[in-house]
Amino acid sequence: MKSTAALLAAACLFCATGAHADEAAFLRSLQGKFSGKGTVRIRTNTPVMNINCTFTSDATADSLSLDGTCRAFLIMSREIRADLKVSGASYTGTYIGSRSGPAGLNGSRKGDAIDLDIHWAKIVNGDRDAELTVEKIGPDNMRMTVTDMDPATGKMVVTSRIDLKRD
Repeated sequence: MKSTAALLAAACLFCATGAHADEAAFLRSLQGKFSGKGTVRIRTNTPVMNINCTFTSDATADSLSLDGTCRAFLIMSREIRADLKVSGASYTGTYIGSRSGPAGLNGSRKGDAIDLDIHWAKIVNGDRDAELTVEKIGPDNMRMTVTDMDPATGKMVVTSRIDLKRD
């Protein structure tokens, strides 16, 4: 009986270590300097603006920091930062870049995408909730997409989408 319990404990430790190793490898694959283009809407009912962005991504075995700047019309500039920590299969962190102030992030990874719920510091588009997806696309590309519910229609609207390529 003791050997069965020891074997079960070792198997659980092996599985947990393997899952952690998978997350560490995934996070490290997102490390580097990136640049690209995208679109942004200030609100769900406003026109889309084209943006150009640069990001530096730093990763450890259990964290990811995305630090960047996006520009529109050569006159508007916005600093954007997302800091994530992973524990098991759960990601938590902070997003900075919205006019509402720092927002909480909480979610998990599914395949090559980290799906996160955003909880804004203040009401944005009628509520305090939105979604952020950080997606690895091939070995050298990343996409960040924010979707939010339009309070007038109840439909989800892409409020920003940034396609980045490793420099």
